[in-house]
Amino acid sequence: MKFTSVMTWLAVLALAFFFTACGRQEEKPATTVEKKPNIVTTVAPITSIVENIAGDKIQLAGIIPEGINSHTFEPIPSDSKLLSSADLIILNGFDLETPTLKLAQANLKTGASIYSLGDKTIKEADYIFDFSFPKEQGHPNPHLWLNPEYAMRYATLVRDELIRLDPKNKAVYEQNAAQFLKKLETLDQAIKEAAQTIPQNNRRLLTYHDSWPYFARRYGFQVIGAVQPSDFADPSPREMVRLIEQIKKAKVPAVFGSEVFPSPVLEQIAREAKSRYIDKLRDDELPGKPGDPQHSYIGMMAENMTIMFEALGGSTEALKKVDPAPVAGAHADYRRKD
Repeated sequence: MKFTSVMTWLAVLALAFFFTACGRQEEKPATTVEKKPNIVTTVAPITSIVENIAGDKIQLAGIIPEGINSHTFEPIPSDSKLLSSADLIILNGFDLETPTLKLAQANLKTGASIYSLGDKTIKEADYIFDFSFPKEQGHPNPHLWLNPEYAMRYATLVRDELIRLDPKNKAVYEQNAAQFLKKLETLDQAIKEAAQTIPQNNRRLLTYHDSWPYFARRYGFQVIGAVQPSDFADPSPREMVRLIEQIKKAKVPAVFGSEVFPSPVLEQIAREAKSRYIDKLRDDELPGKPGDPQHSYIGMMAENMTIMFEALGGSTEALKKVDPAPVAGAHADYRRKD
């Protein structure tokens, strides 16, 4: 073999070795995908609270579709698969989601837990019983989240439970919770300021469903009645007459229905009492669609307050400082009726 050929061959081998070595240096070790905790919640406001605190550190799904009566929602058999895959199931409690709770208990996987917020938020002395939730039935009104002070408590409970479940992401949960609590404090203060602009005699609420007593207690409103009785049927003719007379006597400027549950009966009561009928309030359906800034617990409350306070003769200027957008970039699976 000629000398020049040998040199050429050695050069080729050297280049091959060089590129092979470089290729090996660029190779990265395979990374394992970190398994995120699987969390299932019930009503959309609770799903939103968890979403704010958890960010992208969990897989999150709300089992009760928005726009569905949470009191009467019956999970379908396929929901057992969702519940059986959960590491943690977070619900409101106070018998709001009894069918869902029973299915969760029957399908709870080993090591998973069910966490109720309501009974850890208020003491028995603070329970409210009313028209839709009479004391003799033993079920206090469960709509604590419509009082932002209680939503703050929900947030701290969720934070601590997520840290217990997933301690390696403690710093993230603490940081997100701190930001969210500041937003809730801003919401709370804005509602207080806006409520003071409503004439005192107008701070009376007649609603379709008895969702607002904890809200009313915090902000100085009086709930004068609800149309939907404890069995979720229409009120009796006698009850209708009583409500009409009460509205006339109190000179209530507006009565409030639900965007989710149209109520011809409430509309009739308002008409006969010569009061304005507004059917736009929400207690567990978020405005907009998933991904919209206002599709959040804070967005729901800000929209409710704008509708309610304007109808009662107040100013909503203070509510403009409220930012409804979630603080963390999580994506929750919000089930929607539509």
